[in-house]
Amino acid sequence: MSKIKPSKGAPYARILGVGGYRPTRVVPNEVILEKIDSSDEWIRSRSGIETRHWASPEETVAAMSVEASGKAIADAGIDAHQIGAVVVSTVSHFSQTPAIATAIADQLGTDKAAAFDISAGCAGFGYGLTLAKGMIVEGSAEYVLVIGVERLSDLTDLEDRATAFLFGDGAGAVVVGPSQEPAIGPTVWGSEGDKSETIKQTVSWDRFRIGDIAELPLDSEGNVKFPAITQEGQAVFRWAVFEMAKVAQQALDAAGITSDELDVFIPHQANVRIIDSMVKTLKLPEHVTVARDIRTTGNTSAASIPLAMERLLATGEAKSGDTALVIGFGAGLVYAATVVTLP
Repeated sequence: MSKIKPSKGAPYARILGVGGYRPTRVVPNEVILEKIDSSDEWIRSRSGIETRHWASPEETVAAMSVEASGKAIADAGIDAHQIGAVVVSTVSHFSQTPAIATAIADQLGTDKAAAFDISAGCAGFGYGLTLAKGMIVEGSAEYVLVIGVERLSDLTDLEDRATAFLFGDGAGAVVVGPSQEPAIGPTVWGSEGDKSETIKQTVSWDRFRIGDIAELPLDSEGNVKFPAITQEGQAVFRWAVFEMAKVAQQALDAAGITSDELDVFIPHQANVRIIDSMVKTLKLPEHVTVARDIRTTGNTSAASIPLAMERLLATGEAKSGDTALVIGFGAGLVYAATVVTLP
């Protein structure tokens, strides 16, 4: 017989509050067109993007996260010192260690909350949400702060016609806490590492060590290019449309929800054509509200789902208590989908 005392947490978990932060600078397509041979019409038709936000030097990963988190904590109606863990999903915090989550936890005024970063690309919010749910049900934390934050403008090659227009910056956060009824469904998640080359960083950091910069790509002015995100657009599009629609349906099935019972669909804001194709493949009814935040926010990777959620609630397009299907997918290739009750 085991001598270990069993853990005891809440019976279920739910999202209690949401907050978002978008940098003050709004960047229209015309700015992107200064360095690539394209057109506003082409960008809009291919991606749906009209504008995106780019961070200033002061709008750091930590600063944006603190702003979004403060709103989420206030929305949840709790105090920061009640947060037991802070989970930050990001691929654009450039310091390898320590985790930026520790600085964010301190700046928010938590009481020595557990804090760590995860790297799961555009599925990072779903991964963080799943971890938070487990902590609450297991009993290691009563409230968990999950943050998706990116400064993808730092990882964008503005001379790459295939990706220069895609990425934006921002932070989205949710507070996850105890619930007496199921409000976060089972997560359907996974990875397909055999497709990892379809979305990747152009050059690894270790290539920038002294003496190892030969043959690195150069920009139009002859300078060594900083590492950027690159992707095989058509391969990613096909995978997202066909495979992720299956994952989304599996998440609905796992939660015991039919498409007719769904109120809101919040997919990762990667491309409006992917979103529209998934809606069609899933045969979502007309009454389902679909997030298309990408039009004015761009692709913000791990931040895209909480930012889209926050906007839908703020505009009244979605309301507290609605049943929402969320799905993230991206570099890895990784994915995560679940059904939640909106805060």
